[in-house]
Amino acid sequence: MWNYSEKVKEHFFNPRNARVVENANAVGDVGSLSCGDALRLMLRVDPQDETILEAGFQTFGCGSAIASSSALTELIIGRTLAQAEQVTNQQIADYLDGLPPQKMHCSVMGQEALRAAIANYRGETLEDDHEEGALICKCFGVDEGQIRRAVLSNGLTTLEEVINYTKAGGGCTSCHEKIELALADILAQHPQVAAPVATTKDPHWQEVVDAITELRPHIQADGGDMALLSVANHKVTVSLSGSCSGCMMTDMTLAWLQQKLMERTGCYMEVVAAEAAAY
Repeated sequence: MWNYSEKVKEHFFNPRNARVVENANAVGDVGSLSCGDALRLMLRVDPQDETILEAGFQTFGCGSAIASSSALTELIIGRTLAQAEQVTNQQIADYLDGLPPQKMHCSVMGQEALRAAIANYRGETLEDDHEEGALICKCFGVDEGQIRRAVLSNGLTTLEEVINYTKAGGGCTSCHEKIELALADILAQHPQVAAPVATTKDPHWQEVVDAITELRPHIQADGGDMALLSVANHKVTVSLSGSCSGCMMTDMTLAWLQQKLMERTGCYMEVVAAEAAAY
């Protein structure tokens, strides 16, 4: 189970400003109903001094997404746009007394919505997120720009962290290599974030990918899903979502995958599920 703070629970069960703002003059839409979480942030901004007089939201997503959206509105009401621009996803998480690592993408979604709303108010057009070559994760519509901002804002250095903060790679896993290459490129350009991470895959990586690809249709048929997080030193870490998360058959599913991997590789392979798995 997730370890939610009392403040996250409070903002989920009693969200602040969960409404449509009449006469909103700044609107930011992020996410997609077809991909999972989606957020519309609406602001009424005083044109004289650019103070945010009202903020409201409509969120489709989990409890953390709703709580993060609620927290965001509380953080920005009464601030000028210039001040609101300085609000980070980490501040949203801190306001809620923390979020589970695997739910940090909810705070990032709030920051992205604020960025979009401010651009909308100013009549600016954000760069085309999905121009050719820019889209990294098709499952959740995450582009390289979103990954870059999350990495630089939060000091991310691993594939698992990028998944946690952006959801990219949390679906079919086919974009993991693209994420790793993008991450290495970002860290190489910004060595102050962290030393560049190695992109050399475990020698059994492809065999693991093939085995999971074979297993996923059966899991999905039962309303669940599996995503590969890492392969290192004969240990495979996966995330389980949907009906697979906390399911009584989880151990059998992991055991089946472990047996298949040992048959494919000819060596012992340990398969474990990350504690949090609902991407």
